[in-house]
Amino acid sequence: MSGTYDVDVVREFNAPPSRVWAAWTVPGDLRQWWGPTGFTCPRAEADVRPGGRILVTMRAPAEWGGFEQHSTWNITELEPLRLIRYVFNFADADGNRITPAEAGIPADGVPADGEHEVVLTDLGDGRTMLHMTERGYGTEEARDMSQSGLEQCLDKMAALVEGRP
Repeated sequence: MSGTYDVDVVREFNAPPSRVWAAWTVPGDLRQWWGPTGFTCPRAEADVRPGGRILVTMRAPAEWGGFEQHSTWNITELEPLRLIRYVFNFADADGNRITPAEAGIPADGVPADGEHEVVLTDLGDGRTMLHMTERGYGTEEARDMSQSGLEQCLDKMAALVEGRP
């Protein structure tokens, strides 16, 4: 999209693609890494197929008020062990789409329908490269905030898939 800012992150994991794929698609795994540092994920539901969706709930730490934020990842394209494309939406507790403003997110710069893409590449020797893109942020600040949160999530994912504490 012209005039917008994208998050573009590349990360290598010391884990095979099947393990990294599971982190994205298995509810028990999603609950262990979704949310930035200090946040938890008390709920994850996954209908992993084109036209399916993933629903996650992120809970803030007590010192931030313990609020919960729900989102859906509506899958538009899927190639098992290699690609997930989805539209990210904020949601209410029942999984119904709401606007960023209704979710308590400053609407300026945060897309209502965020186009996301996750690509996994098998590097051999039990290693995987993840390339994630989030498209359509209206401001650099919104993009930077999302990228920071994503990097923290991926740190938690690395610990999970690499078997580290």
